[in-house]
Amino acid sequence: MSAAELFIDLDAVAANWRALNAMSSGHVETAAVVKANGYGLDVTRVARRLQREGAQSFFVAIADEGLAVRKAVGGDADIYVFSGHMSGDGAVIQSAGLIPMLSSPEQVARHFADTPGASFGVQLDTGMNRLGLEADDWAALRGDLMAAGPRLVISHLACADEADHPMNHQQLRTFHDMTDGVARRSLAATGGILMGEAYHFDLVRPGIGLYGGMPFADAAAVVRLSVPVVQTRTVRPFETVGYGNAWQADIERQIATIAAGYADGLIRAMGKGAKVFAGDVPCPVVGRVSMDLITVDVTHLDELPEAVEILGPHQGVDDLAEAAGTIGYEILTSLGHRYGRHYRGEH
Repeated sequence: MSAAELFIDLDAVAANWRALNAMSSGHVETAAVVKANGYGLDVTRVARRLQREGAQSFFVAIADEGLAVRKAVGGDADIYVFSGHMSGDGAVIQSAGLIPMLSSPEQVARHFADTPGASFGVQLDTGMNRLGLEADDWAALRGDLMAAGPRLVISHLACADEADHPMNHQQLRTFHDMTDGVARRSLAATGGILMGEAYHFDLVRPGIGLYGGMPFADAAAVVRLSVPVVQTRTVRPFETVGYGNAWQADIERQIATIAAGYADGLIRAMGKGAKVFAGDVPCPVVGRVSMDLITVDVTHLDELPEAVEILGPHQGVDDLAEAAGTIGYEILTSLGHRYGRHYRGEH
């Protein structure tokens, strides 16, 4: 093995969808967020597996992503576009039958001018101040939009990864105030699902929870990353390792150099405090993560390994993210293209 190997368990993605689906009552539809190439894991494979499991609606970030999902799942699924109807999107929206989530008066005007009669949804701002019609614009446009028949009206929670955060209840109350009595509604992503029925409305749209990430603590692990050892060397006391002399040996150490780095999505900030696993045994990363290589202290091992595991049962994406001062989303979506990729549960 000369390249790192990334193992992706599509059956685990499906199991996580089933578990999240079971948390809502029977009238609530469970969709799937597959933006950013299925959170970096290959949207075609992920969407097809989730469709087989029962998902009938998918969410993407931009129209071109929606086109890829349409090719993967065929013509019957609903595909919603979070960024709405951007300039130049009309042809893709029509050809792929996408449902843009209109989030501004400009998008509303563009959609009805460029794609008359095409399906649409509405995105509202309930306090996140990122995307969505604000209250005044919604009040002005609500009658015409409702008359045209949106497929879905949504908003997005800013603090759903912290269930007790007061912002969650504030946004829930605002969403009720803005939407009670209108079409099908959706507020909850993964965190909102976990907060219970009050947040579920008509459709929930899990994202990170499908892929093994927090705040879904009971999620099945989806990815495993095994990286080969290129070379092992003895480093004497006071010798340094890596760029910038960033780490110095206190005693004689055995240092393994492994074949992955920040070009493979293992971001440079994970160096200090990160670890890899040789079997069940943790091994600390030492020195700086470089473009193609990472150095690891293996002094305490009985046998020098041929490969180590960075992601797997002992260390999930959120554990690695914590060492890097980031979030599991960034780790997942950064996983590089040089890995040999292996999929389980594809058929």
